[in-house]
Order: sequence, then C-alpha cells, then structure tokens
Amino acid sequence: QVQVVESGGGLVQPGRSLRLSCEVSGKIWTVASMNWWRQLPGLQREFIAAMASGGGTAYGDSMKGRVSISRDNAKNMGYLQMDSLKPEDTGVYYCHASVRKNAGRPPEDYWGQGTQVTVSA
Repeated sequence: QVQVVESGGGLVQPGRSLRLSCEVSGKIWTVASMNWWRQLPGLQREFIAAMASGGGTAYGDSMKGRVSISRDNAKNMGYLQMDSLKPEDTGVYYCHASVRKNAGRPPEDYWGQGTQVTVSA
C-alpha cells in the first residue's frame, strides 16, 4: 500500500510564507510526479503545481509567481513553498502522487488527506 501524508499547514498572517511537506511511503518503485492541489471553500479542487521525478515543473494560474515546488527523490518527499499569502488562499491543500510500484506497471494516483491553510490577521 502507498500512503501520502501532508504536513505544514496552519494559521498564518497575510503576506507571510508557509512551507508544506508531503511524504510518500509504502510499496514504491518511483514517484513519477508529485503534485499540489487546493480546495477553497465552496469551490472545486484546483491545480497548483507539479514536479516530475526528472525535475520538470508546471504551475497552475491560481498561485503562479507565489509558489515554488521542490522534491527530494531519495526521501520521496515533496514541498510547496508559498509566499505572500492572502486571505483568499485559505483552504485545504492536497498532495497528489503518481506512483509506480515496479517497472512493469503504469503509474497509480494517490492522494493525501489534505492540510488546512488559514490566512488571517
């Protein structure tokens, strides 16, 4: 089985920064991509950023210019650095990992439970 666990959420003042972490563990051959999404109150889940195992990145429009994605392949860890946070960034942030369990199998998707980020004075 594969587990995805986010951490690092919490309450932060507007304009401050927060760094989220994502740990992927279990029966893993490689984490093909590690991705971050968020769900704001009353809205659908939206894409923030993705990073492939080779280092390629992609960013969605929602937080572009204020976030940076990184990962540590050796530890199967992913990170999302968020800067200049705004109250409208308040929501649940999810890590999504595309995992290959062995060389002969295609990637499978796994999601964490999410971590709450609240931006408020």
